[in-house]
Amino acid sequence: MISIKQLSYALAVEKSLHFKRAAEACHVSQSALSTALNALETQLGLQIFERDNKKVLVTPMGKEVLERARSIMSQVGELQNLADSQKETLSYPMTVGFIPTISPFLLPRILPALAQEYPDFSLTVVEEQSHVLVEMVRSGEIDTAILALPYPCEGLLSFEFWQEDFYWVTHAENAYSEQQEITSDELEQAQLMLLKDGHCLKDHALEACKLPAPSANHGFGATSLNTLIQMVAGKLGSTLVPAMALTQLVKQNHDLRAVHLNEPGPHRRIAFIVRPNYSRLASVEALMALFKRQLNTGS
Repeated sequence: MISIKQLSYALAVEKSLHFKRAAEACHVSQSALSTALNALETQLGLQIFERDNKKVLVTPMGKEVLERARSIMSQVGELQNLADSQKETLSYPMTVGFIPTISPFLLPRILPALAQEYPDFSLTVVEEQSHVLVEMVRSGEIDTAILALPYPCEGLLSFEFWQEDFYWVTHAENAYSEQQEITSDELEQAQLMLLKDGHCLKDHALEACKLPAPSANHGFGATSLNTLIQMVAGKLGSTLVPAMALTQLVKQNHDLRAVHLNEPGPHRRIAFIVRPNYSRLASVEALMALFKRQLNTGS
């Protein structure tokens, strides 16, 4: 009989396309994983993977098998969640995804309060870009994720709990640095540096400013807001940061100034995303309420 363990091993190999890494991810020996997958292929009477010493490929029939395996594993997870939903709120471990432009600024605010209010709750944090987190939620790999909207999340539910604007950050020597507000027209004259492609903050910033796709003036791409801030401190340009990041990134550096972006807001909305059949919505709602309280306290 086909086992859940065999299906989980197969999905792990599909993800890494490497038997050794898949075995490590599943916390079993490579020989145990290979034996289980050989037995699975024998039981099904078909080959799921083509493998040699250099690479692993998924066969056409294997792709269909793995797609159904994903569906089965998702349903198994929902069965477990259904049982867990009868327990007290936040009494069961959860894995929550965060995008990199939220996690370093939100987590320091909420983790102490979370530990105080729910001391038995176990939180696992996964930091990835939005498109990765959306697929992880869809597949059941994580319970929920926190994204910045707007972002395409077809087939998932979103629960918005925060809104914020962008601030233009520049060196104190910049001619516009003493203004209280700055417009998109004025930003066109600035040497604007944004995150690289793939970070939704870049898209939200361009949309808020009504700026075109990156040009020579705002084509610099970094992988973190911290890097951009260091570039600004070095007088290499300016950038845009969300309000929740100001205290951590700007207020401790006396050479920097933050000017509110005078364009219709909110410039981005923060939300949890979950699967429609996710059975522990009460836990998500409890997290959402706690996050909102802490953000209001820190604002």
